[in-house]
Amino acid sequence: MRRFWLLFAQTVTIALALYFVYGALRPASRVQQLGSPAKPVPVVETASSSLAPGSYRDAAARAMPAVVNILTMQVPKRGAHPLARDPFFKRFFGDRDPGLDDDDLRNSLGSGVIVSHEGYILTNNHVVEGADEIEVVLTDGRKAPAKIVGLDPETDLAVIKIDLDKLPVIVLGQSELARVGDVVLAIGNPFGVGQTVTMGIISALGRNNLHINSFENFIQTDAAINFGNSGGALVDTRGNLIGINTAIYSQSGGSVGIGFAIPVSTAKTVMEAIIKDGHVVRGWIGVETQDITPELAQSFGLQRTSGAIIAGVVRNGPADKAGIVPGDILLTVDGKPVGDTTEMLNLIAQLPPGGKAKMTVLRKNREAALDVVVGKRPIPKELSK
Repeated sequence: MRRFWLLFAQTVTIALALYFVYGALRPASRVQQLGSPAKPVPVVETASSSLAPGSYRDAAARAMPAVVNILTMQVPKRGAHPLARDPFFKRFFGDRDPGLDDDDLRNSLGSGVIVSHEGYILTNNHVVEGADEIEVVLTDGRKAPAKIVGLDPETDLAVIKIDLDKLPVIVLGQSELARVGDVVLAIGNPFGVGQTVTMGIISALGRNNLHINSFENFIQTDAAINFGNSGGALVDTRGNLIGINTAIYSQSGGSVGIGFAIPVSTAKTVMEAIIKDGHVVRGWIGVETQDITPELAQSFGLQRTSGAIIAGVVRNGPADKAGIVPGDILLTVDGKPVGDTTEMLNLIAQLPPGGKAKMTVLRKNREAALDVVVGKRPIPKELSK
């Protein structure tokens, strides 16, 4: 009897255990123990990891590491203090001018673009011009002093160099393929808030006669460019460099949607010349010109409104020796038509000094072809000091 009771108890225990296991593992679609239907699990929609429509994150990610922040320090040049050479005074103040305080050590900031693994950086001339010290800050936090390789005030471009390893380098694009309406990104460090990307389109191409630089061929964009963006990158939607941001049109000092960038084609030519010679070598014939306006055309009885009127000739200069005289209208330079003074300046600047160039002039309604031995454009006064 006792053995029978033990067998019965064991059987009941095993049956209860199996029942509880089954209840815990049975499908949710079955009726629950309390008789209420199981609640369906809500389906949560998750975003796809693919690129969002209209996003330029890849272009920004490619270009941003190569855009740097540039800090400069400039000590205003003042007359030496009478005590500056006193040995006793130097023990306390060193070589510092006692007439200067901390506010006189002016700090400015701008941006730049790393264009080679050797450490060459493109920026604006006005960002580093006159700087006594230059420091470059990379997006990865590294800092390095920089030296000026060369300046070109006539295009407002400069090349500086840092000595660091494993530098991110931007890819140079083709600005000549850019068209009005193309989407572009402006990358820089506006107002020192940190690296910033803004988006816009190309509003115009070939902007000149802005009286910003001697040689002007700007890309105009409505991508926001502010103080501190100077020298930064204007890139296409693939992250390739197509321009160096350099100026804005604004009455308030802030962006109003009219910004200007130097095409990368110009920047590359200037950079290569600076790295090779320390400055840009340009052609020069020694003339002063002015555009043909409808008023001038009527006054001189001209039948054309294109070309550049020779207003003055440098004595014994290349143009003077070739027989060009004031009043001539320059029509072509080396076979290329001259539309205005800006085109003439650019065409002549591209000529190699020392070589001959055939130029066509209109004189008393008759065309004449002249051979001009091209001279070397004088170095700007800013660089000759």
